Order: sequence, then C-alpha cells, then structure tokens
Amino acid sequence: MQRLEKLLETTYGGMIVMALGILIVGLLVMKLLLYLSERLLSKSGLDLALHGFILVSEKILLWVILIIIILSALNVPTVPLVTLLGATGAAIALALRDSLSNVAAGLIILFSKPILKGEIVEIEEKKMLGIVDAIDLMTTHLHSFDNKKITVPNSLIVNSVVLNYSREPKRRVDCVATISYDADIDKAKQLLLQIAISCPGVLQNEEIIIGVNALGEDGVVLDVKAWCPTDSYFDVKYYIEEHIKLTFDKSGIEIPYKKLDVNLRDMKGITYGKESLK
Repeated sequence: MQRLEKLLETTYGGMIVMALGILIVGLLVMKLLLYLSERLLSKSGLDLALHGFILVSEKILLWVILIIIILSALNVPTVPLVTLLGATGAAIALALRDSLSNVAAGLIILFSKPILKGEIVEIEEKKMLGIVDAIDLMTTHLHSFDNKKITVPNSLIVNSVVLNYSREPKRRVDCVATISYDADIDKAKQLLLQIAISCPGVLQNEEIIIGVNALGEDGVVLDVKAWCPTDSYFDVKYYIEEHIKLTFDKSGIEIPYKKLDVNLRDMKGITYGKESLK
C-alpha cells in the first residue's frame, strides 16, 4: 500500500493514473458515440453496407484520437507518431490504389444509388446483364438469368454506362411482325392492335403504336409498341409474340421466311478427270 502511495506521488505515477482515467472515460465516450451513430444510421435510409463502413471508420478514428490523447498525457511526443501514421497511410494508399478506387466507387454507388438490390441492370460496355444481389464497398454481386454468379468491381460500374431496367414503374414492349407483300397491311395492323388490347398486362391508358417500320427484303416489317408494368415485361412480350403467330395463321396472313430453291441440271456429257457422266 505504501509503495502504491509513493508511486502515485511521483510524476510518472500521476501520469499513469491520468492515462488510465482518460482510457476509461474515452472508452465510455466511444461506446456512446458509436451507439448514437448506429441509431442515426438506422433512421437514415442508407444502405446496410454503408452502415458498417461508417461505423468501422468512426471506431478507428476514435481509437486514434484516444491513443494520441493518452500519449500526450504520458508526455510522449505525438508529432513523430502522427507523421509516421501519415507516411504509412500514404504508402498503403499507393499500394492499394486499385482497391481504394473500388472502395471510392462503392461509396459513390451506395450514396447516389444508381442501382439497388433486386434490380435488373446491364453494364453496356461489357454486355453484362443480371439481377443485383448485393453491393459491397469493393464489388457488386449479380446473378444472370441462367443463374451464373457475376462479380463486378465497383469502379467498372461507376465508369461505365449502366442500363437499369427496373427503376421505372413501367416499360414499353417493342415487338416486330413481318408480313408478305401480298398481305393486307390494314388487316394485319388491326389484328396486331387487337392482340395488344387483349393482352392482360398491357396498360390500356397508354398509347399503343402499330405502324410500318420498313419494307424489308422478305416482307413488310410492322412494329407493335405497348406499355406495361415493369414486372410484367416478359409476360407481355411472350404473349404478343405468340399470339402474332397464332392470329396470323388463323387469319391467313403469310409470315415470310427465307427459302432455298435447289435446281438440278442435266449433268450428262460433263467430264470429271477420266470419267464422264452419261
């Protein structure tokens, strides 16, 4: 007991006690700040991946500040430590510049929200099409329609043109029907309009466009453009495509297709080498 009292009476003893006090108070303050931050983040509407990044970054920063304050209380020079931390951080940033660019891109994606979990997106330059499963700080995870796992660096998403097929509540379905030049165009257009109107998923309050797109080599190309809820896009497209074939067959409208005519000529009298065809 007497040794402890003598230790406390010394300069170093007082500094150690002060450092312990700062550590205890600092840990309590850190716990309170992290709790408040977690509560605020839960009400912010930010992505969960961003919650973890913010809390970890805040915890590291608070620990650095607490250590510097404790070292200052022990009369340990902190300027060399800060300089060392700065140099170490610069070296790490240089070595991990590609990874850090992905992290920065991940923050941009999480804040700006060009894509969200569950949306159908396409990275146009890479021809990657899939459904978003998760967005991490470094990568975005998709799965294709045939259930292939796709992992994309976030920097690629930020620096590419991304098509989002799910963000808008409605989409336009574009279908094409080709009829022969002998077919009645007006009748075909009327049948196409009836098909679009009869489709359960087509939005009837939106304009349905039926028109001649082009005069092709094989026939007259007609467009069918109808609006539908985004979730019903493929159902509407498959319905229209199927009923075009069924309705045209029933109504006697020919759908042209490429044909190959083979003409056999009389080969008698033609000599191949030493033999001849007779």
